[in-house]
Amino acid sequence: MADFKMPEINNVILAGNLTRDPVYRTTQSGYAIVNFTVASNRRYRDRNDELQEDVSFVGVIARNKLAESCNNRLKKGSAVLIEGELQSRNWKTDEGKTYRVVEIKARRIQFLNRPGAQQQNIAGKETSIKDEHSGKPEQTTGEESPSPSNEPQKPDSFEDDQYKKIISSEESEQIRRDSSNS
Repeated sequence: MADFKMPEINNVILAGNLTRDPVYRTTQSGYAIVNFTVASNRRYRDRNDELQEDVSFVGVIARNKLAESCNNRLKKGSAVLIEGELQSRNWKTDEGKTYRVVEIKARRIQFLNRPGAQQQNIAGKETSIKDEHSGKPEQTTGEESPSPSNEPQKPDSFEDDQYKKIISSEESEQIRRDSSNS
């Protein structure tokens, strides 16, 4: 029988709301790090065909410019879409007790709320802003005024600079316009 090599895949995509404000710190070498926890809901039907809801609380860690963006834009109740990988880490307390945690090391985070929008998070209810006509989450580029085109706008998205260069939605749009003009 041939040896089977397990593929090295570690990819996570998770949507949810922050359970508290992000905790921002810098390492001794000057790198920015932010930690926060996301509550993600799962709805399912039980044996009696009744709708049930289960909530999972998942830790997230972001580094460098992604951490700075999270620190500036996120707060308790913010809706986010996180793309990253699972990582585990251990630490010991002063008493010698060892703890292990599995969390998401974020590569990319989309901020699903409009900048400056009021959020209401009552008993875990969804905090994303809904479009009045379609009932779907409204997508914005971070600009205050609506876009003159009828094309849907993408939510603000930031990526970890260790993977790719971070550019804002406005910079991305400018690059697209410049490339179409040439």
